[in-house]
Amino acid sequence: MPNVIGNPDKGVFTPGRLPQISEPVMRLNPASDPRKMRRIIAEDPEWSLAIIPLLRDLCLQHIVKNFENNPILNELLPSHKAKVLEKLSTKLPLKVTANLISHEGYWNRCCTERWGVCDVACYGNSWKRMFFERHLEKIIELFIPDVTDIKTVLDVVPLCKNYVKKLNISQLLPPVKEPQMNEDDNASDTASDLGHEGPSIDHFDFWTLLDKLTHLEELHLVYGVSGCGMNFEWNLFEFTYRDCQSLAKALKSCKTLKVFRIHQSKVDDEKVRLLINSLLDHPFLTVLDLSHNLIGDRGARAIGKLINERKMKSITVYDNKIRAHGAQAIAYALTKNTTLTSLNLRLNQIGDEGGQAIAHALLKNATLTNIHMGSNELTEPTATVLSQVLVQNKTLRNINLSCNRLGLDGGKQIQEGMSYNTTVVEFDVRLTEIGQESEYSISQILQNNQEKARKKLITESGVKK
Repeated sequence: MPNVIGNPDKGVFTPGRLPQISEPVMRLNPASDPRKMRRIIAEDPEWSLAIIPLLRDLCLQHIVKNFENNPILNELLPSHKAKVLEKLSTKLPLKVTANLISHEGYWNRCCTERWGVCDVACYGNSWKRMFFERHLEKIIELFIPDVTDIKTVLDVVPLCKNYVKKLNISQLLPPVKEPQMNEDDNASDTASDLGHEGPSIDHFDFWTLLDKLTHLEELHLVYGVSGCGMNFEWNLFEFTYRDCQSLAKALKSCKTLKVFRIHQSKVDDEKVRLLINSLLDHPFLTVLDLSHNLIGDRGARAIGKLINERKMKSITVYDNKIRAHGAQAIAYALTKNTTLTSLNLRLNQIGDEGGQAIAHALLKNATLTNIHMGSNELTEPTATVLSQVLVQNKTLRNINLSCNRLGLDGGKQIQEGMSYNTTVVEFDVRLTEIGQESEYSISQILQNNQEKARKKLITESGVKK
């Protein structure tokens, strides 16, 4: 049978080809052009070739959409649970997600969307812990006494208390300062002013919070305002006695605390004595940092008492006002202590009298491994006693005497002592005027000690294996 029916020049039909219409006909009737003819379309305008979603997927979408009102998660299969967690919004109320969702991927999204750059290594590699610690920190840092309702803090506690191990509070806001009144106003309102007692608290009261955080191990505080700019006033950086009393009670109530740091807060002798008095019976505290404050000799004596009575491991009091008598009190405590491993006295004014007292204590102490006495107005007499320490003490590993005027003779004393030492691996003598010869000799001895320590570590690790 022929492929073409009839004469193709006369417009008859050919299989596989569009029928050809003559030009005159096309001009008279444009609709006869098959290229412009109407196409058949579906009656449903939303019809598409997409595959109908599975009922399982529709159910999961419904769970995600209604999660806030009807949270369903633990009842799902692991694969379905993972899909729901991937699509859940990070804006869901914490009362829904806090104690229900433990998946780290979800809290990873919450942290990165809220803060951008996040170092989870500082939070035990737990995104959930990081979220709740930073969330609670922010609430406390923005708390304004007598303005912010304390319930905004306490309502979060049941949700985060199981995950908060450390609080790093970088600022604490003071009460709102009332506007100054004119003399006329003062005269007319004298009667009403007699009943005015000022703010009920000076900063956030930690006594209302710490005993409820049953897993808190570290507390870092700054009583001041960060980024105040042109609104700077000295009263923005004031740690009042009322604050101190409240904080002392809070520290005593927090039985799980191991590390306490309060710095840049103008803590003086009277306040540090009150704080330390509340810590004398603390069961777990091992690290105390009081750097960048106003602590003098009376405060140092309280610190010495804490070293004597508690099993402290680290004391840091750099950049204070401790002088010789305060250093002597700490030195006496060192002769009795058997747990302290690190002592930082940098940027004080202990002088040779205090430096020699610390050095004599190190002749008896057998646990301290790190000692920092940089920038303490030390000279040759302290170097002389330290040379004896280097010969007799077998536990010291790191010593820092930088920024003291030990002089050439002091340098020779240190050099002689180091020639008998095999345990010190770090010794900072920068800006001590000991001379290049002594500095070079000390560095060579340190290299030998470091190599011995490295070989000893390799040997010990091999024995353990």
